[in-house]
Amino acid sequence: MLVKLGLCQLELVQGDITKQQVDAIVNAANSELAGGGGVDGAIHKAGGPGILQETARLFPAGCPTGSAVVTSAGQLSARWIFHAVGPVWQGGRHGEPEQLASACRSCLFHAKELGCSSIALPALSAGAFGYPLELAANNLIKTTMDFVRWHQAPKLVRFVLFDAGAWGAFARAVEEVVP
Repeated sequence: MLVKLGLCQLELVQGDITKQQVDAIVNAANSELAGGGGVDGAIHKAGGPGILQETARLFPAGCPTGSAVVTSAGQLSARWIFHAVGPVWQGGRHGEPEQLASACRSCLFHAKELGCSSIALPALSAGAFGYPLELAANNLIKTTMDFVRWHQAPKLVRFVLFDAGAWGAFARAVEEVVP
């Protein structure tokens, strides 16, 4: 699915985020930036041990929930990795929607500041962090579309989704948000 937003595009694909040919890949990181499973584990495995060494050196205190930090992409084809820390779902009454939107915006701001024309994001917080997929999709799509409409950057925002169910949730979110 591809949606035009002024001079920019929002794209949904099903696949492997580590294989994307983009300027920046977003990692669904934990606040310790210690590596983990899912997207985080796949990115560290494909990108090599230098990524974990760089995050430990540059960000020894980790990264707070709702934020993102930048490292090089190691052996990945991307230039940058944005390590975004989304919230762990606790029922939605502890600031989770705001934290998820903030983590997404943080990545988009980093992309704009670094002159990235393309970025690939996963379904932040919707895996091991337990955020309900439909709610995460709606939040991430709305946040992204608002940012791109306002800033007209980056030129391509690609959500790389792990299976058909996630792709469907994001496609429904796009249909709800696009006028």
